[in-house]
Amino acid sequence: MDYIPTIDLSPLRDAAHPDHDQTVQQILAACTEIGFLSITGTGIPQATVDEVRDTARAIFAVEEASKWKQAITRENYRGFIPMGFFTPNDGSGKADKYEGYKLHHEVDADAAIREDCGLYGPNIWPVEVPGSRDVILTYWSMLDDVADLLLAALETGLGLPERQLRDAFRDPMTNMTLLHYPPQAPDEGGYGIHPHKDTDALTIIAPDPVGGLEVQTRTGDWITPDCPPGGFVVNIGDMLELWSGGRLKSTPHRVVNRSGRERYSFPYFAVPRHDVVVEPLLPALPGFDRPAVHCGHWSAEIWRTNWPDETATGDTPELGTLTD
Repeated sequence: MDYIPTIDLSPLRDAAHPDHDQTVQQILAACTEIGFLSITGTGIPQATVDEVRDTARAIFAVEEASKWKQAITRENYRGFIPMGFFTPNDGSGKADKYEGYKLHHEVDADAAIREDCGLYGPNIWPVEVPGSRDVILTYWSMLDDVADLLLAALETGLGLPERQLRDAFRDPMTNMTLLHYPPQAPDEGGYGIHPHKDTDALTIIAPDPVGGLEVQTRTGDWITPDCPPGGFVVNIGDMLELWSGGRLKSTPHRVVNRSGRERYSFPYFAVPRHDVVVEPLLPALPGFDRPAVHCGHWSAEIWRTNWPDETATGDTPELGTLTD
């Protein structure tokens, strides 16, 4: 498959719908052949997406000094990510050209799960944008429903027991990154985000109208998702590739913003609960040989190795960075 198909999810909401099984097979084909799809029929109003984009724009308009006071730390990977702060996880290449705001599955400060895994906790919400929490968490809840719908379809398509995938997402480590990409000059090297594969299970993103997302086909070409207005782009991450024994494809992608305009996006990364061990649930395809991954350890290593002075160790899981 050298294109990204658009699939209407509406039939998935009713197992008796005449197009239900066909929709499942369309999703499975997209996820096994290119690892990306555009989706419609999510039930998420365009007005909600527009409100989230306006909120992201307001968050990145906060004055720089205040951003640094609310920035991520090694102890709490939540809050502002300064422009140009991160390089690829392997420490190579130029810093990516974006600033971000990191959010995680919202957990109260006194939640019992924090005793089991220190990566859980409450988010830092920017004080200068007082309505941001409600706007983003409302949207987040809608995406949780979409992710659940897609995971159910993949369970069916792969022949897995009902809820085998979905049950791994109780008390998840799902996270979201608000992103601001300034325009790159036509002759400027580097990337908004370097070529990489996502290390989560499933990513859902409302594409920004200015474009810039590019997906690598199996032949090495780079294509742009043709997502209709009101739709979303979905891609398979490394965890679902591993769960499926290599059947579902975690596909390289990148962002280059040469539109001449500011670009804002807010990808949602579905990640299972901290104690879930991801390993093939089906016999691995020939040539697919990846070690099992502990979600809590995997997540901790992703955050740790983002810091410029940190390096991967022998027990660091394979991360998503690719050579240029």
